[in-house]
Amino acid sequence: MAPKPDPQSLNAGNLADPAVQSSIDPLFHILKVLPYSFLRPPRLRLKLPSLTLPSPMTVFGLVLLTYFMVVSGFVYDVIVEPPGIGSTQDPATGSVRPVVFLPGRVNGQYIIEGLSSGFMFVLGGIGIVLLETCNCSRRLKPHAVVVKDRSGERKRQKTLIGL
Repeated sequence: MAPKPDPQSLNAGNLADPAVQSSIDPLFHILKVLPYSFLRPPRLRLKLPSLTLPSPMTVFGLVLLTYFMVVSGFVYDVIVEPPGIGSTQDPATGSVRPVVFLPGRVNGQYIIEGLSSGFMFVLGGIGIVLLETCNCSRRLKPHAVVVKDRSGERKRQKTLIGL
């Protein structure tokens, strides 16, 4: 008994046949061939846009700004819209005193509280970056001394001027 032909081999043979690939509809064939018989695509000499990478200080500034926004609770301030600063009345004198920290709520904050804490975190991060800059082995020693000790710079300036 002869083996049965495989259905996949039959489909592959049919796809290679141009009569099977063309559509039965003659209008489809006309619309597929006719416009391209006299229309030619233009030869465009387009240059690809060259994107330059930003400088390292630009990237550092954007990362630092993003860090400030995240740490200071900017998203919370936009969504909840808390007051900028609070106030409380002194029971003894009756005077109104400003309050920076929101009392009674652990997960709430005034706007000034978030901005000040974000500023302190950013100052700490800049301090760590400056310490790493001073500790870098490629940095010259006088530059490290200027960053570490500002009083030594005055002494050097006086010696340079001749005082």
